[in-house]
Amino acid sequence: MSAREEILGRVRAALADVEPTEVEHAPVVAPPGAAGGSAEEVLDLFAERVEDYRAVVVRCTPEGLAAAVADAVPAGSRVVVPDALPREVVAGIDGDLVPDDGLSAAELDAVDAVVTACRVGIAETGTIVLDHQPDQGRRAVTLVPDRHVCVVRADQVVADVPDAVAVLDPSRPLTWISGPSATSDIELSRVEGVHGPRHLTVIVVGGPGER
Repeated sequence: MSAREEILGRVRAALADVEPTEVEHAPVVAPPGAAGGSAEEVLDLFAERVEDYRAVVVRCTPEGLAAAVADAVPAGSRVVVPDALPREVVAGIDGDLVPDDGLSAAELDAVDAVVTACRVGIAETGTIVLDHQPDQGRRAVTLVPDRHVCVVRADQVVADVPDAVAVLDPSRPLTWISGPSATSDIELSRVEGVHGPRHLTVIVVGGPGER
């Protein structure tokens, strides 16, 4: 008899006179703003979950977008801007706008921030997903600079991951972002900026709660 068989035999013997009982499971209740919630609940949950990841959330009207982006970028910054991002979005930035003409990792490391659009935001997980269309730039552009300002339209926010997957193209490169880059691998201490931006600002444009 193997050690495994001996152990299992002892367990069976110990449980021989135990009557099985049924366990009642509490129903799973979707959080406010999850599937079936109103548009306002979905946006509120998205903002709450993004903030849980220590990111900054700003709600604004379309007319206030340029000012919100400018406020999110420190004065004097060098900012990478993807080719297809509308220039009126970054028109208020007090700094240098840097086009991505194939910038190397070292050149990207020398800039202060990047401003991009996104493909979808997920309320239940507080995640933004980029599929790197021209208004979002290359993956390296969003991973190397220390600050990422991401513009999310209210109509791009969905309730949960299945809703997001339904609108994503799996043939495209996808970057899923939940808060600033962070790791706790070293002595369980949270360290930010190890493998991506230390600062993330998510600007939600339109919808309830805009200013």
